[in-house]
Amino acid sequence: MHRRTTAVSRRTLAKAAAGAGLAALIGARPASALSSRTIDVSVSSAALGRSAPVRLILPTGFDAQPTRTYPVLYLLHGAHDDYTSWTRETDIEAFTAGRDLIVAMPDAGPTGIPTDWRDGPDYETFQLTEVPALLARDYRASGVRAVAGVSTGGYGAMAHAARHPGLFTAAASYSGILDTMAPGVPTLMDAIVARENLAPASLWGSPILNLLTWLDFNPRSRATGLRGTALYVSQGSGLAGGTGDWLPEALESALWPSAHGFTDALALLRVPVTTHFYSGGGHSWAYWKQEFTSSWPMLARGLGVPV
Repeated sequence: MHRRTTAVSRRTLAKAAAGAGLAALIGARPASALSSRTIDVSVSSAALGRSAPVRLILPTGFDAQPTRTYPVLYLLHGAHDDYTSWTRETDIEAFTAGRDLIVAMPDAGPTGIPTDWRDGPDYETFQLTEVPALLARDYRASGVRAVAGVSTGGYGAMAHAARHPGLFTAAASYSGILDTMAPGVPTLMDAIVARENLAPASLWGSPILNLLTWLDFNPRSRATGLRGTALYVSQGSGLAGGTGDWLPEALESALWPSAHGFTDALALLRVPVTTHFYSGGGHSWAYWKQEFTSSWPMLARGLGVPV
């Protein structure tokens, strides 16, 4: 989307800057405005051992109702991307105008895997504890939350919801890694980590020697924790029925069994899920934008905002 540099109201930024008083508690630094509703906030995170950004889209009438609280939609980015991806690749600011919610797009590092790394940062705590504390204290966030993500962010959406039952009213995954133990997927995860010049074992250790850790962070293995959460899963078949854009289609194909293994596990547990498995497709925003729109009614119901 086009990002213009106009000021968020002075009162909003003053409250964020008053975060200097709250900084000792939540580490928030003053926000920088990207548009009338979109701001970037830097959080000094104990879980990460560094400052990390969160992009926020505030409700249209945020300053007009200073005592009102708002539900939060968390949007998670994918591998080799960053927290700006949703505003760069979609019209999410325009889409949410007038819908009375906060959109939060937290950093998940270069791999986009928002987990508690075995030898590294704890993105799970950052996204589920530190960022919500910031939003509640500075931006009047309520306790109502939904989460959605693409690729490794789709993994994050389902892993967060499964590992923390009841924290989210709804969760959506678009081409997510939903069964980390499916054939070929551990190798794929290792490749994602290695591409960022990180040791593969720094994620969860060895999938053989540290099997219990891998299972603990696997959405399929934790699927029972999703009972009561509205769910949406979409996945393309990639090369089978594709158009010849071989790399994104090959990535999509590689995750097809993982998505089916995850939804099959939900079926055995009798946990409802809305699925969209489609022929062809690629691991790209061209498809994820459509899938977000398709999942929006479910997310909106979970957040209690207009469809």
